[in-house]
Amino acid sequence: MPFKIKVFCVSMLFVLRVLSSAAQQIDYPATDQVAADFKKLLERPRVPLNPAFDVIQTDSVIIEHGFIYSEKNERIPILIYKPATGMRLYPAVIFLHGTGGKKEDNRKFLYQLVKRGIMGVSIDARFHGERIAGGAHGSREYVAAATAAWENKDRAHQTHPFLFDTAFDLWRVTDYLTSRPDVDPNRIGMGGISMGGIETWLAASVDPRIRVIVLDISVQSFQWSLVNDQWQGRAGTIRGTHLQAAKDLGDSAVNKQNVKAVWDKLLPHITGEFDCPSLLRLIAPRPLLVLGTENDPNCPLPGANIAYASAMQAYRSKNAANKISRDTTPKLFHTSTTEHFKMALDWFSKWL
Repeated sequence: MPFKIKVFCVSMLFVLRVLSSAAQQIDYPATDQVAADFKKLLERPRVPLNPAFDVIQTDSVIIEHGFIYSEKNERIPILIYKPATGMRLYPAVIFLHGTGGKKEDNRKFLYQLVKRGIMGVSIDARFHGERIAGGAHGSREYVAAATAAWENKDRAHQTHPFLFDTAFDLWRVTDYLTSRPDVDPNRIGMGGISMGGIETWLAASVDPRIRVIVLDISVQSFQWSLVNDQWQGRAGTIRGTHLQAAKDLGDSAVNKQNVKAVWDKLLPHITGEFDCPSLLRLIAPRPLLVLGTENDPNCPLPGANIAYASAMQAYRSKNAANKISRDTTPKLFHTSTTEHFKMALDWFSKWL
């Protein structure tokens, strides 16, 4: 039987089956409390955005390449594709790359958004792309930053370069977009692939300005992965950090205990109130599309099922089951597909 889930026709029986088989019963705090706690953890002094962009215009698209500031010494490189149809209010979509990638990886997606009358926006995540002088070397600098954060002894100045800090940057990018005279502040979407998808559910869950969300190969449960010894794929994205942590803790190899130690320090409460099954609840009733693959080691399917079932309960409680959908491609591992590329575009077009 092929593993395809189309949620517009999913039955309550399916949801209950997933919940009953999940073997992960966590009483998460109320959604308002989770949102307040997450904002408090990530918040830092706001600085002027000071945007600066170069503009290139072609017959079909206006391309803006520049930056804004999210913190005093933190500049976010941004790539914007805008329809060349004259001044008006456009819907906008922020779309994010995966580990080791860069904003330019999303140019094809941004251009396809433009063809649908939507402004496309992409940024370099922390320690990726132009965030490194001369350009990052894949994920090398990202892993080095995560390792430095792990070894940091100054609790008053703890950074969170592994996922969390870029989520804060996304709030600032949203601040910038809502300030632009050519963006409709009520029609902003966000999506991403892998790491970019995780950063999306982290940022968008607690930011209601993000009205439409697409998550590709990024929905999971960190807690389920840890408890069920399926953490290897996720830990592999910053393998060097985990190797150093194992050494620092006197272990001969990376194991469940030292993986949890890294997550507890770099991603506080990621196995609790900030895990995906908890934060996805906060997105309801905004339109949400979840895309994945059956054999993804980074986002194991049983954990993804738990997260999705949690979200589905929230959507049903708000009478918004028509605003959530899921598609899981059978047999594939951690990869984004051409079909999912189109589904993401169609979802943004439908709801923005």
